[in-house]
Amino acid sequence: MNWDIKPGRDQEYFEFVVHEWVPSVNRMGIDKMTAWYTVYSREYESQILAEAIADDLPTMQEILKSQEWHELQDKLMEYVDNYKQKVVEVEDGGFQL
Repeated sequence: MNWDIKPGRDQEYFEFVVHEWVPSVNRMGIDKMTAWYTVYSREYESQILAEAIADDLPTMQEILKSQEWHELQDKLMEYVDNYKQKVVEVEDGGFQL
């Protein structure tokens, strides 16, 4: 997943991510979450890059179809622009885009 934080929403965004988004994603079955914050980037690079790993592809597909995921994403959209997500199947403990 990648996105940009809306201008002037940094503090609210980080509070939402730490207190609501990450715990909710963990409850849904995604317990391996990593995110990178880009301080400086070119125009075409996202400010935030995040990866989340579920136990298997069917689990991830069910999570992404769930009402809880859609509600959580709607809340995230209050704080971010240019959201994109992609599902990549992990092989041998890692993946490459």
